[in-house]
Amino acid sequence: MDDKNCFHCGKEYTASEKITYDEKSFCCVGCKTVYEIFSQNDLTCYYDYATSPGATPPEINGKYEFLDDEKISSKLLEFEETTTHIVSLYIPHIHCSSCIWILENLQKLQKGIIASQVNFTQKKVRITYQPEQTNLKEIVYLLASIGYEPYISLENYETGLNNIDRTLIYKLGVAFFCFGNIMLLSFPEYFEVDEFWIEKYKPFFRWLIFFLSLPSFLYSASGYYVSAYKSIRSSVLNIDIPIALGIIVMFIRSTVDIVFDYGQGFFDSLTGLVFFMLLGKLFQQKTYDFLSFERDYKSYFPIAVTKILSDGSEVPCQVYDIEKGDRLLIRNQELIPVDGILISPKTSLDYSFVTGEADPIEKKSGDKVFAGGKQIGGVIEMEVLFSVSQSYLTQLWSNDVFQKKIDQKHKSITDKVSQYFTPALLLLAFGALLFWLFIDTYIAFNVFTAVLIVACPCALALTAPFTLGNVLRIMGNNKMYLKNSLVVEQLAKVDTVVFDKTGTITSANKMQIEFVGTSLTSEEEQWVKNCIRNSNHPLSRKLYDFLPNTEKQNLTEFEEIIGKGIIAIIQNHKIEIGSDALMGETLTKDNLKQTKVNIKIDDHYKGYYLFNHQYREGLEQLFKDLTKNHYQVKVLSGDNDGEKAYLQSILPENTELIFNQKPEQKLAYIEKLQQEGKNVMMIGDGLNDAGALAQSNVGIAISENVNVFSPACDGIMDSLEFSKLFLYLRYAKDSMKTIYMSFGLSLLYNAIGLTFALAGKLSPLFAAIIMPMSAITIVSFVTIMSKFYGRKINKN
Repeated sequence: MDDKNCFHCGKEYTASEKITYDEKSFCCVGCKTVYEIFSQNDLTCYYDYATSPGATPPEINGKYEFLDDEKISSKLLEFEETTTHIVSLYIPHIHCSSCIWILENLQKLQKGIIASQVNFTQKKVRITYQPEQTNLKEIVYLLASIGYEPYISLENYETGLNNIDRTLIYKLGVAFFCFGNIMLLSFPEYFEVDEFWIEKYKPFFRWLIFFLSLPSFLYSASGYYVSAYKSIRSSVLNIDIPIALGIIVMFIRSTVDIVFDYGQGFFDSLTGLVFFMLLGKLFQQKTYDFLSFERDYKSYFPIAVTKILSDGSEVPCQVYDIEKGDRLLIRNQELIPVDGILISPKTSLDYSFVTGEADPIEKKSGDKVFAGGKQIGGVIEMEVLFSVSQSYLTQLWSNDVFQKKIDQKHKSITDKVSQYFTPALLLLAFGALLFWLFIDTYIAFNVFTAVLIVACPCALALTAPFTLGNVLRIMGNNKMYLKNSLVVEQLAKVDTVVFDKTGTITSANKMQIEFVGTSLTSEEEQWVKNCIRNSNHPLSRKLYDFLPNTEKQNLTEFEEIIGKGIIAIIQNHKIEIGSDALMGETLTKDNLKQTKVNIKIDDHYKGYYLFNHQYREGLEQLFKDLTKNHYQVKVLSGDNDGEKAYLQSILPENTELIFNQKPEQKLAYIEKLQQEGKNVMMIGDGLNDAGALAQSNVGIAISENVNVFSPACDGIMDSLEFSKLFLYLRYAKDSMKTIYMSFGLSLLYNAIGLTFALAGKLSPLFAAIIMPMSAITIVSFVTIMSKFYGRKINKN
């Protein structure tokens, strides 16, 4: 490249534009930054592939001009607001950790890109950008210029279909063709058929076998060479290194045998090895695809949204039953589960779950609202544009912004084994090679290759993800929906269980209510009902159902103060509904120890609604099971201690009961327990307990037909399954036992295989055959054990 052309993109620059870095010239800061990223990560070999690889490839110039059309580009966007756009692009060329690093640092390459996140298994990158600084077309051309051209098909985006990468299938097919024909041509050698295998034909068939092995060696096995090369360049020894080394050694040795007429070589074993290795990889890939499908399908949120029927009545509706054209009612702090059109005059939406930005976005009637927004303020109505996407809700719930930093013991075991496994394996293989060279050269190379292949820890790598994937599926079938597999391990470590009271150990559906104080007029009851219509608190929902049906009225103002109550203005009247703390004055002492909701209208205290709680079925037995199995049990409540005596009568002795707790006090209490070395699980309703749920090691939100999205929680449990909580904890511990047992089984297989391989009694071909068999054995074992332990949940 000459002195007047940019080293990265090849564009000619003027003297004023020239930027020099690392003795190379660039036309702009962007090109220099891309080069810096590549050079800092040993990826400058990228520039060996083509002249000016950073330039937009000529063949795609004009290819994506259609993205300038907003009607088309908007179909690709999954989120579209004035200051923030989000798009997920399918990148077929994602294949390694270096790809991930580059694609997750796009903000360094182009101004306007806020963040990018890679989903490696789906080969997708999710890009958040500012439309006033860049656009979708520029981002697509940027990706193409650095070698990651996205695959864009409007048909696929509209139907939800994905372009399938069939490279592994093609490689497997070529490997099978080569292996089958070489085996067929090798039969005369196997049986030494002199009548056919005369001297003048033997060299011809041996060279024919050599040429038949080339597609398998050069094409089918190429992935192992590339992976091993990149691993060495990154100074990280992965398991593909010994596999690639074994294949290359077998090929060189076999070629030498044919050239110098030492024998027929190992081409049959070589092609068989590649075929069975790829077969094992395909099995592993299908296994992960299966787990991903099960996870997406089973992990829908067990929440309901309020649907407005044609007669104006309001009914709860499961999120997956929502259809286009339905009219939904969204209350304060509720998640908008689908894209739609706002019908109400105006509202404010918090899209921090989607974008990470907490500033509310103002919307007016007729505006489009996107799934993932949280309603701030009063109640709104909207019309549905698309049916709910469960995978999108799962994606929001599992957003990295809300992930806890969890110590992954099972993962660290795998990492530690992998860290030392490859160097130890290489030392063992070379040691065996040197030892056998002094005894039998022919056997030496067999031993070397067999050791490299038989010790591949593929089964070890499958153990944890497959076990925990099964656990997530089985728990989901039993209406305990966990955020990810790491939560299972945290559940197994829990030693302290903290319960909220209202809406958690008490049932909002079984509660007696009476009013104490100055009787409310029918008009005042209407005002109260219209105010609490906006709230999702369990007491608000129960009181709303208790009050008589009334005409819907609009609120002038609405504010819900967490832990205190509601302040609203309706028909020019100020309504205050909530706890003693909200009232700001000393109230009547009668029944002060009961759960109640105070009512104040135009600064005049009217009285309170008295709630007689009904505790959940199985509560007493659940607490006994927990304490008998050495769990410490605590009850935190924002209510007063009016029911302390009753709780003490049904709860195990020495159960700690703490009342009058504000949300911040609950959080502080969880922190205190953790500082004492406790692994804490918090069970709450996801409303006033959000801080405590986030702080705890495991936070579980109880769902009772409310559409409250709590990204802080690690799991959502159907309230009807509350009595199974101890069984879930026990199942998590049993699952970790399964992982340790399967680790032991996998290591036992490796130990036995290595014993035969080192003794020279295991051929490379047989090692390649039993390697996928070991993975099948491990998968079968963990599946059987997961189902066996899971039966204990299903029986109850």
